[in-house]
Amino acid sequence: MATHITHYALPAPVFEHPTRLALIVSPYYREIADQLLEGAKAACEASRAMYDIIEVPGALEIPTAIALAAKSGDYDGYVALGCVIRGETTHYETVCNDSSRGLTLLGLEGHAIGNGILTVENVDQAVIRAEASGQNKGGGAAVAALHLIALARRFQAKRPKPPLPEGEFKMAGSPPAPKGTA
Repeated sequence: MATHITHYALPAPVFEHPTRLALIVSPYYREIADQLLEGAKAACEASRAMYDIIEVPGALEIPTAIALAAKSGDYDGYVALGCVIRGETTHYETVCNDSSRGLTLLGLEGHAIGNGILTVENVDQAVIRAEASGQNKGGGAAVAALHLIALARRFQAKRPKPPLPEGEFKMAGSPPAPKGTA
């Protein structure tokens, strides 16, 4: 017997300092991608975050695009948007697993990423999850990235570093002093 469980969502952060996201989207299934994008853009605007839209051919290219965009230093976070629908071959597993793994590895490197790549069995499931006025997984992915940006900013609080000792001192791994010197 199935039970109804209510989903709880943290309130989206609102930023006082400039915040910029890259919305990386694969328009392979254009109608689905457009709904994901609509939800993500609305979430960014509600949090006063700026965004750029970057399109890539498919879900497998999303992690690479994020890595390339991260090198620019222009973005505080990233939103991965796309859809993978199960087909007749094992390609579905490859795309789902590799895109997810790529995003996870980038996240562990410290990038704030919201994963809005839908992995579904059929088009009907994709439509339900993508609709900006429905489950709004694009908006949810943007809010997740915004939460991670807020968390990163919290942990980046500058703590004063202890001063280095004055005078001469040796650091671990320093070459030994020449003979006849102190």
